Amino acid sequence: MKYWKYYLVAVLVIVIDQLSKWAVHRYMPLGMPGEIPLLGDWLKLHYTTNPGMAFGVELPAPYGKVLLTLFRLVAVTGIAYYIRRLWQQRAPQGLMFCIALILGGAIGNLVDSIFYGIVYGPGLTVYGAPTPWLHGQVIDMIFVDFPDGFFPASWPLVGGQMIPDFPIFNIADSSIFVGVVLILLFQNRFYSTEDEKAHPLAANDPAAAQARHDAEASSEVV
Repeated sequence: MKYWKYYLVAVLVIVIDQLSKWAVHRYMPLGMPGEIPLLGDWLKLHYTTNPGMAFGVELPAPYGKVLLTLFRLVAVTGIAYYIRRLWQQRAPQGLMFCIALILGGAIGNLVDSIFYGIVYGPGLTVYGAPTPWLHGQVIDMIFVDFPDGFFPASWPLVGGQMIPDFPIFNIADSSIFVGVVLILLFQNRFYSTEDEKAHPLAANDPAAAQARHDAEASSEVV
């Protein structure tokens, strides 16, 4: 049952995410009047709501939000099951920790979508929704405020274009992002570790590793 510790990581992310959203909704006005600088003009708390997916993308009304919420529910169920499968396969702890971060972040935003229309009322219900259930808006508050301006004209592709505003995000989004980035950065280490556990003798023996590779290739041909 040791895999439960990874679910506890996800629960910790959910608790921190939901507490931060509650505090922002309770104590901060929406928009620029309520901005709180954290690191000068670069990093701020800025209360805003997101009715759809990442970057504010929305599915068609009136049932697009329901479909999105149900998709998220299926996704988090699959991720939760995947963690248990990885544990059964003795996957690297680092990989499972990253998956737990992704799970916690996904559930954090799912809670908003399912319940916020009920808990916080019309102000956090998607406009025109047929029911507040499954139509809650996501609370975002972390704002990386890049200076206004244009990319240098000499830059390829984006030269001369206006620097876009960075999306405002939340703790759940951050957890998902960190989990994905860590997997991309350390995937070779994660999977090489898993391979070494499965073939410990070949891990430090190039000849044995080559022999195992040739044997696997032969079996695939057969």
